[in-house]
Amino acid sequence: MRYTEYLLPTLKETPADAEVVSHRLMLRAGLIRKVAAGIYNYLPLGLRSLRKVEQIVREEMNRAGAHELLMPMVVPAELWQESGRWQQYGRELLRFKDRKEADFCLGPTHEEVITDIVRHEVRSYRQLPLNLYQIQTKFRDEIRPRFGLMRGREFIMKDAYSFDLDDAGADAAYERMYQAYRRIFQRCGLNFRAVEADTGNIGGSSSHEFMVLAESGEDAIVSCDSCEYAANVEKAELRAPATDEPTPTEGLKKVLTPARKSVEEVAAFLNTSPQKLVKTLIVQTDKGETLAVLLRGDRELNDIKLCRLLDCAWVEMAGEEVVLKATGAPSGFAGPVGLKLRILADREVQGLADFITGANEKDAHFTGVNLGRDFAVEAFADLRKAVAGDACPRCEGRLQIWRGIEVGHVFKLGTKYSEALNAVVLDDQGRERVLVMGCYGIGIGRTLASAIEQNHDADGIIWPLPIAPFEVLVVMLNPNDAEVKAAAEQLYAELLGEGVEVLLDDRDERPGAKFKDADLLGIPLRVTVGARGLKDGQVELKERAGGAVAMLATVKAAEDIAARLRSARVHG
Repeated sequence: MRYTEYLLPTLKETPADAEVVSHRLMLRAGLIRKVAAGIYNYLPLGLRSLRKVEQIVREEMNRAGAHELLMPMVVPAELWQESGRWQQYGRELLRFKDRKEADFCLGPTHEEVITDIVRHEVRSYRQLPLNLYQIQTKFRDEIRPRFGLMRGREFIMKDAYSFDLDDAGADAAYERMYQAYRRIFQRCGLNFRAVEADTGNIGGSSSHEFMVLAESGEDAIVSCDSCEYAANVEKAELRAPATDEPTPTEGLKKVLTPARKSVEEVAAFLNTSPQKLVKTLIVQTDKGETLAVLLRGDRELNDIKLCRLLDCAWVEMAGEEVVLKATGAPSGFAGPVGLKLRILADREVQGLADFITGANEKDAHFTGVNLGRDFAVEAFADLRKAVAGDACPRCEGRLQIWRGIEVGHVFKLGTKYSEALNAVVLDDQGRERVLVMGCYGIGIGRTLASAIEQNHDADGIIWPLPIAPFEVLVVMLNPNDAEVKAAAEQLYAELLGEGVEVLLDDRDERPGAKFKDADLLGIPLRVTVGARGLKDGQVELKERAGGAVAMLATVKAAEDIAARLRSARVHG
């Protein structure tokens, strides 16, 4: 491909609304252009990389035994009403009516559609196991689309769905997809972790997220420094503290703490550490319950864990009026002593003695508070967020905290959708069996953006070779110099003959401008053809990652570059 014949509009300045690195660089490097909030055009350079990600995904899905189909983006309301999600999904589901006033939506995910296909076409256990996937445009009407392709409204996704006769078959399908995902992200050249995750509004019994590690990641994840355990911080299990039953040594005492509400303020006022405080959080659930949750003063509540314990959809901190009614005091002074609410506590609280709590009275706290003697807890559970240094729940190691970008998610769905849509088959005894499902998604554009978040420097993108739009950029320093032009054209033709994906920068531009664009575009290898090098029969080869420079003999340059690329493909 020749630069002068290619739509590649680079920008010197970053658009004002570009907040994260990938968004800035994808705009500046001419990969994408904004159409509307959260909706983007893929320009030719961006599309080349997108197609490479898609191809890797297709190859590994096919290798894992999945079969590709294509479902519509527009979905009739009836299917979503059958599953119950038409009412449940919220405003992110873009609903509309056609000319006959029939209700439709733009599919953000396709569980209902695929289940509808299978319930009509699959009748017998002999047609199982079955795994079907598509690469399709989706739409989710995000309330605040931002970060370019990282959180867009329209996005390209690979979604796969497995169907099995029983849980054992579903587990095997899940493992095949899990391993396929590992191969996909390894082949894309990404540094990632597969982490245990919450199932969210998709539903199901368990799931893993595949997270690309990047400082700009929206999600916090933990991983063990000794074993392979990793989890989203919302899901991360914490080992119960190994402590003896605490022995009280102090009596209960009320102390004045005027205008001291926060843990830090109270700890400083009483000349102690936050670890000596137990905070009492008054929360409400979607079921209309108000209850108290106890945590050590330096810990944070994990809402997801609490929801699982209570079997509810959401919890939220109670408002000021509710707190005042429940405790008799304003927020910041709640405590468990004398509290007439259901009380749950994090397991760490079990190991504490002589701690400090609110006194359910304005400007007052209790010291010398102890479990059992002063109040009762209904249940202890793992209710806090993990922090760096916590003990691994699987081995003797310690947890580390990373930032990650979710690029893939695999779910064990069970029978949530197959039951709702009556997707059944006859088993070998002629009995009807509800199909057991799994679903598996990869954000194609998000993977591309995540690769840039992980691979860039101050000058631009540094593409991993497998998903780079081109493998080699040939820079013709002076197209008006007949010898330089001829040498660059010959090298370009020879590289094409070697099967190398090459972009020839044949623009009549200053060398400095060409080099800046080369760094911005991030193509893995840059070959510079100039009069100075040609005098010695050489061209310069520079690696974008690391900046290593080598001089190659002109007569063998194409052969040497092709050999380097073959080696990188094998060992990369």
